[in-house]
Amino acid sequence: MEEPHRRIRALCTASTITVYQAYSPGIGLPALRDGRFPAAWKPGRMTWIKPSFLWMMYRSGWGAKEGQETVLAVEITREGFEWALRHACLASYVPGLHADRDAWRRDLRRAPARVQWDPERDLHLRPLPYRSLQLGLSGEASARYANEWIVSISDVTPLADEIHALVRDGDPASATRLLPREQEYPADDGLLAHLRP
Repeated sequence: MEEPHRRIRALCTASTITVYQAYSPGIGLPALRDGRFPAAWKPGRMTWIKPSFLWMMYRSGWGAKEGQETVLAVEITREGFEWALRHACLASYVPGLHADRDAWRRDLRRAPARVQWDPERDLHLRPLPYRSLQLGLSGEASARYANEWIVSISDVTPLADEIHALVRDGDPASATRLLPREQEYPADDGLLAHLRP
């Protein structure tokens, strides 16, 4: 089956979806210990959550980039995730989808969430010809994420290290077996209609 150009790929259950973020140990370790983000985590800032494990590996350099050494798998409610999608705006202007550039800017300013469709990555973190969703949360969405949607937070830094070592050692088959079993998120067309260019 041909891969759709844009879709949400994620590890999910009937009630949750797992998203990834990477932080400095000063934020990541207290979040792991307490199951919630510490006071040093600023809810007023835009925070990006990524359902794609390999896209997170690309963004964090396998957890090696400064300030991104602790890679978190954050399991959140599907109800919360879908709330964010319903209230999101595309991060870039798309003629035909938006009435005009000014209307898009107004929508973007008002929206508590924004969506980017970025190239999915392979095991070597090279871009693939299809895209995965990244979801930016601010304001109300960021507060809901931190205070209402989180089911669990786990440390996937050791998993990232193990998979990266297998890739470096030329064993992509073993690396692939360790990847989270992401599948297409069961979003109906109405949920994403305003987010698909």
